[in-house]
Amino acid sequence: MQHQQPSLAYSLNQMESGWRWSVYDLEGVTVADGADASRDGALQAVRRSLGFPPGEDRTFAVG
Repeated sequence: MQHQQPSLAYSLNQMESGWRWSVYDLEGVTVADGADASRDGALQAVRRSLGFPPGEDRTFAVG
């Protein structure tokens, strides 16, 4: 039996000092968040939070 990952959403917000990121569950509850100096760093943190293996080149929507 294959285990299905839960559906999650994320946001990236530019701040004066870098990028803030958050990951949400279907009810809108924050399940992970943080900040990074670069957009790429923030996006990699989101990918880790979503369970993507390091270095996996999987495309997902960037807002």
